[in-house]
Amino acid sequence: MGLFDKFQTTATQYKALLEGIGRDPFGVSMDEMKGPTRAIVNGKEIVLAGTNNYLGLTYDDEAIAAAKDAIDQSGTGTTGSRFANGTYAAHRQLEIDLAAFLGFKHCMVFSTGYQANLGAISALAQPPEDVILLDADCHACIYDGAQLSGAEIIRFRHNDPDSLDKRLGRLGDKVNGKLVCFEGMYSMFGDIAPVKELIEVAHKHGAYALLDEAHSFGVFGDHGRGVCEAEGVLDQVDFYTGTFSKSLASIGGFVASNHPELEYLRFSSRPYMFTASPSPANVAAASAALARLKSDQSMRADLWRNAKRIHAAFTQLGFDLCAPESPVIAARLKGREQAFMAWNFLMENGVYVNLAIPPGTPNATSILRLSVSAAHTNEDLDAIINAYTALSEMLSAEAA
Repeated sequence: MGLFDKFQTTATQYKALLEGIGRDPFGVSMDEMKGPTRAIVNGKEIVLAGTNNYLGLTYDDEAIAAAKDAIDQSGTGTTGSRFANGTYAAHRQLEIDLAAFLGFKHCMVFSTGYQANLGAISALAQPPEDVILLDADCHACIYDGAQLSGAEIIRFRHNDPDSLDKRLGRLGDKVNGKLVCFEGMYSMFGDIAPVKELIEVAHKHGAYALLDEAHSFGVFGDHGRGVCEAEGVLDQVDFYTGTFSKSLASIGGFVASNHPELEYLRFSSRPYMFTASPSPANVAAASAALARLKSDQSMRADLWRNAKRIHAAFTQLGFDLCAPESPVIAARLKGREQAFMAWNFLMENGVYVNLAIPPGTPNATSILRLSVSAAHTNEDLDAIINAYTALSEMLSAEAA
């Protein structure tokens, strides 16, 4: 058996889906960026509605200036890990600023959001004495961190505190450490976790709660501190993980905690120790975006106004939406073929969104996933709604 034989079935299915449908939705090249919500693709200007650029800060003047200054002062890269020569004063300052903003005592900055979860989870739980409990719909980086740890993994039903309670109850005192992992807003459907209830259940059983606010940082709460702030339980989170690649418009990730033992991860987390640290420009851009987030509440208001308008329009058009109002708006389609076709139709009508199909989606669902930005103008929103209106009419005609 050849090394690549295992890929043939998937490759054949993928090729069959593409034939006669149009361009590859997973190979789009943004040939020229025109701003936070527009790009040139194949010579045509497209409205970007699938970028996770929630606050629209990728073209923020202060973030761009800070990134340029950082390159001038500190060079293009660190060429080393945080464990070696790759910790600069700016990395430490960003950790201090993030901890202060969130109200935690400790913070570690990683090279990506993926590595923040990978590094934290794999170091916190160890076999055979520890167990990791995961929401069934957790992001791949949480699953990968759990697998890398080697600890026993137990899944509980998505957003179901009773399911978590039963699984923790069965464990009793048989294990030493219990780590419960879940997210604030789930990235695929845009649904919100019952964070308060999940934390209460975890702590009732002596477990630690790790909350990933990657898609909800900057979006939820009175100050943008996430779903846990919105639900009044920020101070009860044991480990708070996030990313710079959404609301902070950069690249990197972090873990924050009030447990002083978080510092142990600096010499026990392999993704932290053996990966080059975030570049000076990335750190500077994230720091500037954080400062903007703290000082300007209008961006979040703009984001939610835009999200409410899109969600209401799609509901009126009759789309089967996966969740109530949030900045992630996902519409279910009837299978892979229809989803591929619908995605191409939107591109032809000047709108880019994300296509997601099984096995990368919950419940084997095929969806068109849209992420709203505070930077979307009324003209952008009109274009999105018009494209979806035309799509709705086409799907209705096909069904007739």
